[in-house]
Amino acid sequence: MSTWKNLVFFLAWTSFVFFLYYYQGWTFISLAFEPLTVIGIAVSFYLGFKNSQSYDRFWEARKIWGSVVNYSRTWATQVLSLVKGSEADKKELIYRHLAWINALRVQLRQPSTFSMKARKSLKHIIEEYKEDSVADVIKPFISEDEIKSLETRRNVATHLIKKQAMHLEKLIDSGGINEFDKLLLHHLLEEMYNQQGACERIKNTPFPRQYSYFGTIFAWIFVLLLPFGLLNAFNEEFISLTGSARIGMELAAISLSVLLSWIFITMDKVGSGSEDPFEGRFNDVPMTAICRTIEIDLKDMLDEEPLPEKITPVKNILY
Repeated sequence: MSTWKNLVFFLAWTSFVFFLYYYQGWTFISLAFEPLTVIGIAVSFYLGFKNSQSYDRFWEARKIWGSVVNYSRTWATQVLSLVKGSEADKKELIYRHLAWINALRVQLRQPSTFSMKARKSLKHIIEEYKEDSVADVIKPFISEDEIKSLETRRNVATHLIKKQAMHLEKLIDSGGINEFDKLLLHHLLEEMYNQQGACERIKNTPFPRQYSYFGTIFAWIFVLLLPFGLLNAFNEEFISLTGSARIGMELAAISLSVLLSWIFITMDKVGSGSEDPFEGRFNDVPMTAICRTIEIDLKDMLDEEPLPEKITPVKNILY
């Protein structure tokens, strides 16, 4: 999260206000510090609520994907232990599950009409993580015929689970599993739908705009007024000082104003960056890394070698 431009702006703005007051004689621009303190407390409560709710959305999304990891391992274990068909059937069921998690990942990262746009200054990093299409990410896991049958589907992840259920029906007919096995495996498919639905609920329900928008407005109103309130707070110290001591006090007052402004605006940015955890930004749920972890675990259960490499952070970003 880049905030250096805000720091430059706060420094310039505060210096300009102090210059007008102490060197141009504009004493009428000063504000009483006490009302400004009340405004600051109110803004703090508002930003605190916004950040708390934003983090709850992010943490719920991360817990959902933690459940996806657990259900994925359970699915592979039950397929390997319950299915009495050929090894090809077991591999197909597990590989189709890998196609599902990757299709879900790509679908969740499709931009929504209300999603926040990434900062232009960070665009070059985003390009390194450019997401593939759904067809590209599922290609290593399912057959070409199956991919073609999914091309016209609007929700590929949903149809992949449906195909899992249809595959289980074929195994029932061939004696690969019994009815009790089918019941257990269908329960896992139901849980996968539950996790997918929970992700889609967060994705398709925007953070309430009144909290997001007005939180930012209130924070900026406060930081723009802050230098005017500090003029009176340091007035007696400035009058009693001269020379280098006065300059040092001016720098201290300006630094304090810049620091307070930076803290409030950064608090607002932190909350805004966690509102929608599936938009593919730097602080979002690292679904690509999670999908790779699942892929490694499931292929290891199939005794496949070599296993894919674990995804590591690039420029301190885990995608």
